[in-house]
Amino acid sequence: MIIPKLALRNLIGNGAKTWLNALVLSFSFVAIIWGQSIFEGMDKEMSKVTIDQEAAGGQYWAGVYDPYDPTSFDEAPAAIPADLSAEAAEGRAVPILIVPGTIYPKGRMMSVLLKGVDPGQSVLKLPFGSLKGGSGNIPGLVGTRTAKSAGLSKGDTVTVRWRDAAGTFDAADIEIVDIFQTQVQTVDVGQVWMPIQTLQEITGRSGQATIVTVPEGAAPKTYAGWAFQDHDVLLKDIKSFIQAKAMGFSIFYVTLMAMALLAIFNTQILSIWHRRREIGTMIALGMPRGRVIGLFTLEGSLLSILAAAVGAVYGLPLLIYMAKHGWVLPAGQADSFGLALNKALYPAYSLGLVIMTILIVLAATTVVSFLPTRKIATLKPTDALKGKWS
Repeated sequence: MIIPKLALRNLIGNGAKTWLNALVLSFSFVAIIWGQSIFEGMDKEMSKVTIDQEAAGGQYWAGVYDPYDPTSFDEAPAAIPADLSAEAAEGRAVPILIVPGTIYPKGRMMSVLLKGVDPGQSVLKLPFGSLKGGSGNIPGLVGTRTAKSAGLSKGDTVTVRWRDAAGTFDAADIEIVDIFQTQVQTVDVGQVWMPIQTLQEITGRSGQATIVTVPEGAAPKTYAGWAFQDHDVLLKDIKSFIQAKAMGFSIFYVTLMAMALLAIFNTQILSIWHRRREIGTMIALGMPRGRVIGLFTLEGSLLSILAAAVGAVYGLPLLIYMAKHGWVLPAGQADSFGLALNKALYPAYSLGLVIMTILIVLAATTVVSFLPTRKIATLKPTDALKGKWS
């Protein structure tokens, strides 16, 4: 126990120098925990809302359908497999027909995707039930982003044009029965929802759909001409976005860590230089060189524990505040990413994240503290007692 006691006494004995190093190192603790928790919270929030409102338990894609290739939309719709059709009738699946179209709001022309969905579905958490309304015209449902860009309000009537399965253009008026708000832009931007039976009839695609969404927990099956897409595919954009942003932000706390470790490294070098007579005395009295090296290395390691305590003093209130109020993004910035970002980012803390951060910082400070002590291995006690290096 003598080594830990000496290490702790020497660390406290350094006074302001110890506290300054601990303060700088604590910035790394707080930055790593805050940064990683923000991205973990973003991942969980965006994944959850996307699953609730779009992905559910997965999707079956018909034929050549590719959400990134608009030219595939006309050719993709296919007859819904009998099993999926039966499950849809029982509320265990949601067929969606996607047809390119054009609306003409207030004399302007705007390309949209007409999406047909069952108003009575319960798999996706979107207000499709409002599509049961309408007063003679085809009922239409749009999100706030589409309504804003098109200048539409609830109750407005707008002309929509589409091309049917035979390639013939047709048009009709639709009534905007409701406007919903969502953070999932892929179910809002440039999209007009209507009853799937209506869309099938006016486009000559009876019994057809482009995608069929199934609830969570549904076991994927194989259907000819239909490909099942799981969360790895449907949430790929979110995962890629989080990974890229987390990698970029890591440069920030790596820089903080480097500054703190450089300060610790310099402190160790100066400490060994000023205490060379003390080192020589301990070696001359029979203390093994390994234990002397361990003493100085332990001093640096204890600094990371002290830094964690210092970081908890100011970091804990900050992290609690962020968890309660979130990090509010500037107006319009959430939509600029094109993903399901909320207007405020809420961190998701975990015990594993805290432990991982402590272990990383502890390992780094231990290595940095050990490097300057290698000189002790070749130091002659007589030279050290005289204040010299070998």
